[in-house]
Amino acid sequence: MNKIYIVSDWHFCHNKSFVYEPRGFSSVQEMNEAIIKNHNQIVTPNDTVYCLGDCMLNNDKEGCNCIRRLNGQIFIIGGNHCTNNRIQLYNNIRYDISYIGLAKIIKHKGYSFYLSHYPTITSNYDVDKPLKRRVINLCGHSHTLDPFLDWDKGLIFHCELDTNNCYPWLLDDIIEKIKEKN
Repeated sequence: MNKIYIVSDWHFCHNKSFVYEPRGFSSVQEMNEAIIKNHNQIVTPNDTVYCLGDCMLNNDKEGCNCIRRLNGQIFIIGGNHCTNNRIQLYNNIRYDISYIGLAKIIKHKGYSFYLSHYPTITSNYDVDKPLKRRVINLCGHSHTLDPFLDWDKGLIFHCELDTNNCYPWLLDDIIEKIKEKN
């Protein structure tokens, strides 16, 4: 059965130490290769991946080469580094990679998820409702280590690579973590 993965903030080719050093790497090249290796260890070509923005920065040609090497059908949500030029590049990397806009709602196993780059409040006065009747925001942007950084503001789960040791999150694992937290 095909699986669904969520990830944000690959930052391929972002040659700034404040990006790759906190992730445990000594160079951007080392980070790029580790992200690709980790991704392909768990994601098969038949799986679905939603990347919640900030795929690459600086060297777009090399960034596209990194993304091309990733397994799965990849849908990209726009982030703050996803310029119009990069969006065009994303749509031409490979036939099964596409930019799908600034946000997307998906349903999985009875749960509703609002996918966006930025943390977004998706609930209001519905804390008494069961999780399956609420909308959970999956986001990135903050480069936090804590997937529950904004939990006090609403049902917001961070999916940056930084929150999962540079691996994408399996959506089923996110559901289990949220059920434990809620």
